[in-house]
Amino acid sequence: MHNFLKTVTILAMVASLLTVPLGGAALAADKSPEDITASAMWADALIVRPLGLVSIVAGSALFLVSLPFSLTGGNVGETAHTMVVVPSKFTFDRPLGDLTQLEPRHDSAFDYGH
Repeated sequence: MHNFLKTVTILAMVASLLTVPLGGAALAADKSPEDITASAMWADALIVRPLGLVSIVAGSALFLVSLPFSLTGGNVGETAHTMVVVPSKFTFDRPLGDLTQLEPRHDSAFDYGH
């Protein structure tokens, strides 16, 4: 039973990581924050935000696993930004129902150390 739950959890994390950027792009077609509908808010609150939370947890775990490789490669900042900061901003730093920000954007204020 433990292996089954572990497998389901891993599959749910992978599915959420794959669906968050893909599903939102179709929903976000040319909508401004003024065009946010109640159904978009419901979908965001019940589906997209929980998937964002799963992405934060999965990204944090993957960051920790990849940390030794990032340290040797010298790209810890970029890895942390991609795996932890982007999902966190996606989940917490946008208005409810605003699905126009689903594609990750380069944060010019973040210094990758280059």
